[in-house]
Amino acid sequence: MGAAVALAAGMLVTLTPTAAHAAAGATLPFTSVEAESQTTTGTRIGPDYTQGSLASEASGRQAVRLSAGQRVEFTVPRAANALNLVYSVPDGQSGAVNVYVNGTRLTRTLPVTAKYSYIDTGWITGAKTHHFFDNTRLLLGQNVQAGDKVAVEATGVQVTVDVADFEQVAPAATQPAGSVSVVAKDADPSGSGDSTQAFRDAIAAAQGGTVWIPPGDYRITSSLNGVQNVTLQGAGGWYSVVHTSRFIDQSGSAGNVRIKDFAVIGEVTERVDSSPDNFVNGSLGPNSSVSGMWIQHLKVGLWLTGNNDNLVVENNRVLDTTADGLNLNGTAKGVRVRNNFLRNQGDDSLAMWSLYAPDTDSSFENNTISQPNLANGIAIYGGTDIAVRNNLVSDTNALGSGIAISNQKFLDPFHPLAGTITVDGNTLVRTGAMNPNWNHPMGALRVDSYDSAIDATVDITNTTITDSPYSAFEFVSGGGHGYPVRNVNVTGATVRNTGTVVVQAEAQGAAAFRNVTATQVGAAGVYNCPFPANSGSFALTDGGGNSGWSSTWSDCSTWPQPGQGNPEPDPNRNLAKGRPATATGSQDVYTPGKAVDGDANSYWESANNTFPQSWTVDLGSSYAVRRLVLKLPPSAAWGARTQTVTVLGSTDGSTYATVVGAQGYRFDPATGNTATVSLPSGTNLRYLRLSVSANTGWPAGQFSEVEAYQTS
Repeated sequence: MGAAVALAAGMLVTLTPTAAHAAAGATLPFTSVEAESQTTTGTRIGPDYTQGSLASEASGRQAVRLSAGQRVEFTVPRAANALNLVYSVPDGQSGAVNVYVNGTRLTRTLPVTAKYSYIDTGWITGAKTHHFFDNTRLLLGQNVQAGDKVAVEATGVQVTVDVADFEQVAPAATQPAGSVSVVAKDADPSGSGDSTQAFRDAIAAAQGGTVWIPPGDYRITSSLNGVQNVTLQGAGGWYSVVHTSRFIDQSGSAGNVRIKDFAVIGEVTERVDSSPDNFVNGSLGPNSSVSGMWIQHLKVGLWLTGNNDNLVVENNRVLDTTADGLNLNGTAKGVRVRNNFLRNQGDDSLAMWSLYAPDTDSSFENNTISQPNLANGIAIYGGTDIAVRNNLVSDTNALGSGIAISNQKFLDPFHPLAGTITVDGNTLVRTGAMNPNWNHPMGALRVDSYDSAIDATVDITNTTITDSPYSAFEFVSGGGHGYPVRNVNVTGATVRNTGTVVVQAEAQGAAAFRNVTATQVGAAGVYNCPFPANSGSFALTDGGGNSGWSSTWSDCSTWPQPGQGNPEPDPNRNLAKGRPATATGSQDVYTPGKAVDGDANSYWESANNTFPQSWTVDLGSSYAVRRLVLKLPPSAAWGARTQTVTVLGSTDGSTYATVVGAQGYRFDPATGNTATVSLPSGTNLRYLRLSVSANTGWPAGQFSEVEAYQTS
């Protein structure tokens, strides 16, 4: 069976292996539920892709903001006894949220804090304050079943809730026979005392065997080194917790290190690249493994240098790092990084960087990556015979793609891509971002001859790209040197709802495309404009079986805006559907986004008993809008009514002009509860505002859908 993962708001999708390739992503012990898909008394925010905005870093680019006393209630998707919550609070604030199970408030609360958020990295060009979200967890103390209700409620601090992970945590494991317990060496499981020396003594005593970390909280004040030929094992990541910002720091090891089944939680609150504030910094040595770990609040999960040949990193969670989740930093051979979950990294979630010597015959396979907020989901910087297989990446932000295959060197001596680079079976959801340094986007999957030509064979197969805000495949020489991108083969790709183009070609070189199908293309099939100008052309070879992306963006002086076709691919489409909506007020759960969610049965209702009230939608680009369709729920329970509405428009979101003056529009369930508004010819607007000054059926403004069309 495939892994159940949240791909979009409220949608749990099970990815099932096919004969061609395995399912994308990790098999996870928890199921995630998006807050914006659940019942709430708070306010839904997003969707938003604007760098530096809170919603842009949320899963699905949407979340729910709760003020004191407001809550979001989750329908539990599976049997569970534990909850992990992804949240954000305003900068500088801390507090707690109440938790309710089937209406009964738990004694324990979930702590929330901005301590580990709001990271500034001014030395990274194009970076803004980022890393807004954090993770907090709680054992519920009882079992809940699928269909039960678990609610979280804000108390003294405003909380924005993004995702809830529900998990059935197994009982704590017991001590292996013959192992050396750190408690027997005087470690303090209460966390009060310093257990550093106890860990060192246990490692020395257990050479060739196992160090046991019983349930408890242990504080380590300096890093461990000389770790080799030993297993470090805990009772499980929810039970055995080591509190330290530097766990292992060593330049070399004889290897045969096994680290498994406990948590390492740090206190890293900023990114300092010169400090080894990492779970592992350096080398574990050959034939080592890391599995079943919960790694959180560190700079980097694993920053791997030296000999890490045949290392296996699997079944781990890496959360809330201020930089990379894992970086294989040169020289390693035969490394396998598989079935891990990574969320909220402040740089690349998974990276191979071939500094000093190439990473060789190594792979990232079946990993699930969510919300890297300053770089790529997966990045391969150089290396020989590398594979990226069956990964699921979602919601990249700012300076990153879902997957980047690149010759960006950063430092010398660098070893460029060589041999065959295999990129197979990956799924990318809402990946790619506007690069503030280039002033144009990075694609969901990017091949980048940044500092040197790409001469390796790059085989990209069986790829699914969904809801990319900009392009699907990008070929670029990002350093501005015009180096070629060659020997690329794209075979068997499905592209759905890409914001601008399917192929963004900005380098000289060539790629062949076979069986690449696209639907709902925002602007055109291909943007083929060299960067820098006149640096050479890019040849796209049609290998057959391609469909849905034959058109070419004709004007290289402008970058197409999302959904702005040339010509418009579907002039009959509803421009407002799914776009960000706001209002002067809303009543309970009847929030502004209900009027653009595509469901005529849900609706926005303004604050009651005060007029006028206005509702506004951002269409994303300026359009010649000719017609509006206003709806109320079609149920006969809605009595007929007349709403007095003024239509206003703006191109900048600041200055609004009246498009259609105040008029009464009749909504009658006998005729579908629908009213049509014709806009004057020549009306161009990006921001559409409806001001409601009266309603004969209810003392508020109400719309279940607002649809905007370019056709009259």
